[in-house]
Amino acid sequence: MNMVEIIARKKLGQALTAEEIRYFVRGAAERSVPDYQLAAMLMAIRLKGMDARETTDLTLAMRDSGDVADLSAIPGVKVDKHSTGGVGDTATLVLAPLVAACGAPVAKMSGRGLGHTGGTLDKLEAIPGLSVELTEDAFIRQVREIGLAVIGQTGALAPADKTLYALRDVTSTVDSLPLIASSIMSKKLASGADAIVLDVKVGSGALMRTLKDAIDLARAMVDIGTLAGKPVAALVTGMEQPLGTHVGNALEIKDAIDVLAGRTGGALLEVSLLLGSHMLVLAGRASTPDEGRAMLKAAMASGEGLRKLRQMIEAQGGDPAVCDDVSRLPQARVIRRVTAGRKGFVAAMDTTTLGMAAQAMGAGRLRKEDVIDPAVGFVLPVRIGDQVKPEDTLCVLHARSEADAYRAEAAIREAITFADELVAPPPMWHAMVTADGVRRPEEVSP
Repeated sequence: MNMVEIIARKKLGQALTAEEIRYFVRGAAERSVPDYQLAAMLMAIRLKGMDARETTDLTLAMRDSGDVADLSAIPGVKVDKHSTGGVGDTATLVLAPLVAACGAPVAKMSGRGLGHTGGTLDKLEAIPGLSVELTEDAFIRQVREIGLAVIGQTGALAPADKTLYALRDVTSTVDSLPLIASSIMSKKLASGADAIVLDVKVGSGALMRTLKDAIDLARAMVDIGTLAGKPVAALVTGMEQPLGTHVGNALEIKDAIDVLAGRTGGALLEVSLLLGSHMLVLAGRASTPDEGRAMLKAAMASGEGLRKLRQMIEAQGGDPAVCDDVSRLPQARVIRRVTAGRKGFVAAMDTTTLGMAAQAMGAGRLRKEDVIDPAVGFVLPVRIGDQVKPEDTLCVLHARSEADAYRAEAAIREAITFADELVAPPPMWHAMVTADGVRRPEEVSP
């Protein structure tokens, strides 16, 4: 079989056979196909797409490119959550401890930053000493002991995806439905969880910019999970603005700790409760999302959620004292408050531009080999619909230098649109997708 011929067939929009897809995936896993051909194939898929059969074949080939974790030694229904990526999306670090505190084991394998979106592993590594690299035995033992672990995928788990994931980030092929669906679901299926809740983002900061595209992606992933015999639910949530008010790795850890400690709330908390409530339903710990939400809120009020995060940090070698003193997290050299400079209402945000501003400051990667600075980023307290005065805080920059802060301020100002009239805030979620179909907020309890 010839990789050039396979690329040519997809370039012309032809459907690939399962054998051709397996050849491509095996080449990525074994590194027998050079990066330039893998990149060409990714671009061909991005431009010409894949049908449902090809996407499923790609997912299963990627799942089977390495080991498939066996989590049967962990009692209970192991439940996982995955987000398609956004800006200020720290939901995992809020909901995972809360869900675990409610008795549902969370055995989660997460990813790194991709494009303008942040990665859970990069955020966790902002905690001094914390390791996201555990053996499968250590991973299982930790979940058995404390009910929670968040780690990176091992090289033996879906190795093809690890190669392709890194290449997508630097070849502008991130926003491809079959590549997104197969990447997410191959890892979820290989990681051994019994049930999966998917958070599919839509809006100016999401890979999917339209509701139709987001629902199509949710359907594709739910279909893949259903065919693989896994209970899967997907929620389409908004990314018209950063989910949390903090953008940047150490800053987002602080945001998650503040939410768990009850010091702050907002959209980050609400979306975390929404997703977590469905995780508890799939795990059999709650009979309805409303019951699950009440359980999560009780775990937060009692301090059990924050205690569970502290346990996880300590178990993975990190400094658990950050949960009590967030100043122990990495601090930026330059911290500067920026005022709004005008009055009016926040009307819209180009959330991708905001994510790229943080990336340019050093919070993300422009190239595979880039090293992230965990301390940099910004705090953005304003939300769409807020009324501001000239002296109000627009953002607080955390930068390596004044020059970086100046560039970030310019990008953030460019990304935020103001209006003279009141603007309604965007909805936090738009649809729920299961094997039974699509339902809107008015049709289903949150």
